[in-house]
Amino acid sequence: MSLFISQANAAAEGVPAQGGFSFIFMMVIFAAIFYFMIYRPQAKRTKQHKNLMESLSKGDEVLTQGGLIGRVTKVNIESGYLKLELNENNVISIKRDFISAVLPKGTLKSI
Repeated sequence: MSLFISQANAAAEGVPAQGGFSFIFMMVIFAAIFYFMIYRPQAKRTKQHKNLMESLSKGDEVLTQGGLIGRVTKVNIESGYLKLELNENNVISIKRDFISAVLPKGTLKSI
């Protein structure tokens, strides 16, 4: 076995070695692709959702992640929950994080 290894080393000695610069350049390119294609869009979505949660107020018509549409009747900032009125008879409590969108005014009346 050592016979083959020494032959391989002898063959590699005649070939000029590729510098570490090409490896570093390739890693920088991969890091840039990772940043612009994965991290940056996800950070932007997270920031938008955080702004949405902070802007919720009484009277907003919202869509939950479960597909429920209702009007916010009470927002409790300390506990992170809010009261959502689905219709005149049904009021539910839901965690603020599960709101996916704020709908335009009058959406509930048009449905």
